Amino acid sequence: MDRGSVLLLRSFLVIGGALAVASCASSPSAFVGQKAAWRDNSERACLRSGSVRESRFVQPVSQLGGPNVCGALSPFKMSAADYGRVSLRPAAILRCPMVNTVDDWVREAIAPAAARYLGSPVVQIKVAASYSCRTRNGLAGAKLSEHGLANALDISAFLLADGRKVTLRRGWRGAPAEQAFLRAVHRSACKRFTTVLGPDADKYHQDHFHVDLARHNRKGTYRVCR
Repeated sequence: MDRGSVLLLRSFLVIGGALAVASCASSPSAFVGQKAAWRDNSERACLRSGSVRESRFVQPVSQLGGPNVCGALSPFKMSAADYGRVSLRPAAILRCPMVNTVDDWVREAIAPAAARYLGSPVVQIKVAASYSCRTRNGLAGAKLSEHGLANALDISAFLLADGRKVTLRRGWRGAPAEQAFLRAVHRSACKRFTTVLGPDADKYHQDHFHVDLARHNRKGTYRVCR
């Protein structure tokens, strides 16, 4: 092989290696090891309890896209909460424990807060994200997001029965009534979820609430509320 061919071969190897590294950097499995046992255990316990039942608003999903590290055992597509009174648009793909917690949150906290501070019922919640096999905040090299395990929900707006729309982007520092409503929703989320991130958390959450049921310590007692 002549010198020119050797140099050309070396160039291909370097480029190929760089592409392989880039490919690994974009794959969640490159950053996350074996799935923690508590995830499947908590999901199985929820499924066995029968607390989440198939209905017009909660339908089982057979498969989720993405590498093996992503997904859930028996996820659901949730199109509404509070017995269908509050729709989720688009429908959220969530694991069993999240379905229960989101439904309780909407029925026991969001609906009363809307009545108290806004004088009109919430009829629709805008879902910014649910299941997505990706890293945290979509950053290369980061850990797998709870979204990749159907264990997280992002909410960007609330539609009221009177036609008003309360968004996180404008309402968080907007009219007093909207501020009061959104902060009540945030506080109530912190009592139910183990991770709650809002507009004051960081630059990635200025226009939505992120809620999930991640386990931050061995017993699952530690909570992140920002």
